[in-house]
Formats: sequence, structure tokens, C-alpha cells
Amino acid sequence: MRTGYRALTAGAVVLGWVGLLWVLEAIDLATGHGLDDHGISPREPGELLDIVPAAFLHDGWAHVASNSVPLLVLGFIAALGGLRRFAGVVLTVILIGGLGVWLTAPAHTITLGASGVVFGLFGYLLVRGFVDRRPLDVVVGLIVAVVYGSLLQGVLPTDPGVSWQGHLFGLIGGVVAAFALRRSTTPRALTP
Repeated sequence: MRTGYRALTAGAVVLGWVGLLWVLEAIDLATGHGLDDHGISPREPGELLDIVPAAFLHDGWAHVASNSVPLLVLGFIAALGGLRRFAGVVLTVILIGGLGVWLTAPAHTITLGASGVVFGLFGYLLVRGFVDRRPLDVVVGLIVAVVYGSLLQGVLPTDPGVSWQGHLFGLIGGVVAAFALRRSTTPRALTP
């Protein structure tokens, strides 16, 4: 019963999150792209405040749609490990990914979108089992690698309209989160 509740809760949280992204895009379009100003403009100190909101905003329906399915799948798998840990992973990815974009993106650009979080969740799930020394999570990571491994092409600077910086630093953020939020490997004490 506990596993079913955890899966239901994880599904509801991830569905709500992706639903929020679609609502925000509708508001953005209704306001003539008024929310796009909350994307990350590199190396401008005031823009550091936009690191978090930038991960929730997109540049049109196609952009939010392209992030939705991997967010649903990877987010659900990650959220099954517990919502507090999931929130910590996502926050770590957003902060490291956003700071990386702020430091390295080309001048006079605005970066927004949840693809950095997608790459972060991918990186997190890929290494989590090895870091936590949990065989089932290692298998999950290998399956994620097979299904979503082509994502790794997104960290290369091949398309000038795509933030490879966001992808790369999101991926790094996911790996950092796996180490920073690893489960304790010390055995639990038995109580009488």
C-alpha cells in the first residue's frame, strides 16, 4: 500500500508541475511574452534572481511540449525516491544549471526552459544507483541511459538556438545532486 501511495503522490506532483509549465506558457502568450523577461541574461548581476523562474518558462508551445514527456517520465522516476529528495534534486539542478548558464551563455541572449532540469534528472538517475549502492537503482539508471541516452548530444554546441550550456550544467547539477543527496550507507541499528 505504501508503494502505491508513493507512486500516486509522485505522479500527482510531476503532473502538477508539468501542468504548471503549460499554464505559465499560456499566460506568457496571453501577455505578449511578458514572462520571457524572467529568462537568464548572462553576467548581469540582477539576472541571478531569474535563475529559478527561468526553469519554469518556455519559448512557445513546441518548446514546452518538447520538455513535457521527458519531465513526466524522468521526474516520476526520480520522485519515487521521496518528494523531499526530489525537491532537493530539482533545486540543485536549477541552481547549478542556471548559474552555469549565467556564467557561460553568449552575451545578449535570454535562456529559459526546463530542459536543464530534464538533463539534470537524466544525470541524477544515471548515477544515483552507483552513488547509493542500490542494485535496483543501477538497473533503472541503465534503462534511463538506453531510452534517453541520445539526450547527451544536447550538451554539444551544435545548434545556435539551443542552450547547450543549460543542458551541460543541468546534467552536472544532476550528478552533483546524486552525490550531495545520497542515501546513507551505514546500516540501521536493530532495536529490540
